[in-house]
Amino acid sequence: MTLPVKQLSDPAVRAFVAALNAGDEAALFEALGPGATMSDDGSDRDLRQWLDREVFASRGHMDVESEADGGLALVARYRNDTWGEMRTAWRFAVDGGKVTRFETGQA
Repeated sequence: MTLPVKQLSDPAVRAFVAALNAGDEAALFEALGPGATMSDDGSDRDLRQWLDREVFASRGHMDVESEADGGLALVARYRNDTWGEMRTAWRFAVDGGKVTRFETGQA
């Protein structure tokens, strides 16, 4: 079962997931705070390069299975044209209504 994006608890995370799923680069960067950072499988990555490669160029999409910690922790089936589909965990830090960091990896 998947949670509709509009039902995600945290507004900043909801905006991030909606923009990612729409492939809307401007909206996704609008959901991120200045200097936002991220990690993938425990290694910090260049945010823009990662998003370009893993989301925009490869049509990334998240189907959220569950959320915890007030919506700051998600488990989702993530798919893109490069890797196919995998079960992933996402953890978000939010400040001032913007995502300031996210960490993702296989769940």
